[in-house]
Amino acid sequence: MKIFTPLYNWTMRWAEHKFAPMMLAILTFAESVFFPIPPDVLLAPMVLSKPERAWRLATLTTVSSVIGGVVGYLLGYLLFEPVIQPILIDFNYMDKFNHAMDWFKEYGVWVVFIAGFSPIPYKVFTLSAGFLQMLFIPFLIASTVGRGLRFFLVAGLIKAGGKPMETKIRESVDLIGWVIVFLIIALYFIIN
Repeated sequence: MKIFTPLYNWTMRWAEHKFAPMMLAILTFAESVFFPIPPDVLLAPMVLSKPERAWRLATLTTVSSVIGGVVGYLLGYLLFEPVIQPILIDFNYMDKFNHAMDWFKEYGVWVVFIAGFSPIPYKVFTLSAGFLQMLFIPFLIASTVGRGLRFFLVAGLIKAGGKPMETKIRESVDLIGWVIVFLIIALYFIIN
């Protein structure tokens, strides 16, 4: 069943839209504060459609993400108990938050770098850093380096792959989509 091909085609068409960079910035900012979908899903097709803009798009994504991370930090710092904690409890995220707190105790500022670079939910660590009143400058540096490395790596790999990579992705998009769905379901059962 080819349900991912039309979605891929729609995303590629949308990636060429004149407002796509603005939407990338908004999505990236939101992902750093609360939104669950990582910006890579828009960054990658935008670089595929306009490889000459790869570094500009990676910079936009990094800056938007770090600004969102600063907002997450401030929310954790100023509003954790009255606002954020009830939301985390309602959405059953307190376990993830407590796990992030344990990582902070063990790894310190490095956990912000790791969360910024990896697929670990960065937003949880921005809130945690604010709640723990982590020094702001180390937080900002770790966020900028971690997020920057991630988004420049994604943009660089996509740009380097160029048209042949786009062709391979287009040919395999349904297989890739179903593998990802299967992995998400398997991960859900492994975690729970």
